[in-house]
Amino acid sequence: MLKHTPFIVAAAIGLAGCEQVNQRLGLEDPVKKEARLEAEGKAVGSACRHSGRAIEDCYSIYRWLAKANIYAGWMEMDTYMRENGIETIAPQLPPAPPPEPPEKKKKKKPKAEGENPEGAAPKEGEAPAGDGKEAAKDAKDPPPKEPAKPAKH
Repeated sequence: MLKHTPFIVAAAIGLAGCEQVNQRLGLEDPVKKEARLEAEGKAVGSACRHSGRAIEDCYSIYRWLAKANIYAGWMEMDTYMRENGIETIAPQLPPAPPPEPPEKKKKKKPKAEGENPEGAAPKEGEAPAGDGKEAAKDAKDPPPKEPAKPAKH
């Protein structure tokens, strides 16, 4: 029995720190996450109602939150405001833009035949892009400098 005690104690200490480890790794308990998102949705819905914003606008602005939670918060605030005679408050700032979804790999547009991206050198055996005047300008030597004028004293 005493042989296994250090292992049991070590396991108990390790398991006690699981929440801290998960928190550092960015992992979240699904039940806690759902509760947090529900509370956020209700808060957003009630704030939208208090500011006089339409429920559809809230749905589109906060599309990452569940519509049911936003609606529940909106309705709770609507009932509260009607019972207490509270007027809506006009928002002072425009709504923040919604966050961008995670970037996906961008697809490159297919190039037309014989077309090079700007600034790219033509491939071997290929004619330069454009009418050829730009390539001719680059090939010329720089213009000669004007002779220095004598200084007047």
